Amino acid sequence: MGVLALAALAALTLAVGIGSVAVSPGELWAVATGQGEPLSRTLVLELRLPRALSAFATGGLLALAGALMQVLLRNPLADPYVLGLSGGAAVGALAAMLAGLGGALITGSAFAGALLSTLLVFGLAHGTGSWTPARLLLTGVVVAAGWGAVVTLMLAVSPVERLPGMLYWLMGDLAYARSPLLPSMLLVGVCLLAIPLGRSLNVLARGALQAAALGVAVRPLEWTIYLAASALTAMAVTTAGSIGFVGLVVPHMLRLVLGNDQRLILPACALAGGTLLVLADTLARTIIAPEQLPVGVITALLGVPTFLYLLYRSR
Repeated sequence: MGVLALAALAALTLAVGIGSVAVSPGELWAVATGQGEPLSRTLVLELRLPRALSAFATGGLLALAGALMQVLLRNPLADPYVLGLSGGAAVGALAAMLAGLGGALITGSAFAGALLSTLLVFGLAHGTGSWTPARLLLTGVVVAAGWGAVVTLMLAVSPVERLPGMLYWLMGDLAYARSPLLPSMLLVGVCLLAIPLGRSLNVLARGALQAAALGVAVRPLEWTIYLAASALTAMAVTTAGSIGFVGLVVPHMLRLVLGNDQRLILPACALAGGTLLVLADTLARTIIAPEQLPVGVITALLGVPTFLYLLYRSR
């Protein structure tokens, strides 16, 4: 955890220091101590630092949601993007935008979309018998494709002047991220909620029947995971748009290093997911500076090979 915290601090420092206009370590220190030139203070405190903190919070939200979904499904291939939660949240947020709503109403619409997607996936996967992780995964992929079709339809009927911003937002874009306060508060709150449940989550990862036999209240715990993952995904989508594969890559890689104790995995996911997205966003805005790439492009380039590798291992 100490190493991950240092890595997060280093990533944030790198993010505020480099770009189309570089800020030297000396200037960063001057800004941090309340001095520095006005241009450097504006660049760091008003432009780069809020964006870096938003990226960190979004990455932590997605990684934590992915870790919770993987415990629930007992499948390392589960994450909010693959299971359609991101698609449902995106549809809800876009519908609120097209209706002229803003602020908390967009977040609420995204949460409703993510929760609806979760209920659809689990309801359709259950069928006439008990669901299996493979059936849930396949159902999630199909539901995600359906949400993609709805998003395409919404784009087709949207006013032309709104299309560029909506398209960049759908690809994952932190250029217009608002204050990082709300996503950061949600990330900390869910971590504080999930860590005491770590022992029960460890048992649930072994199977619902075994967890029930050992005294775990399985149904309330599953609903807690549903709601927490939906809220995390909704806040991430409203902050930065639809960003894929962070919730897939980070928890799996941490399990290879830390084992499968959720009391360690969940807070580690918050730190590592945030660090990954900060680095990805820094690369996205500097690789062809002064032009910027959507950060979702960078995470997809990292996540697709990892996803294929996991599929190959689980064949």
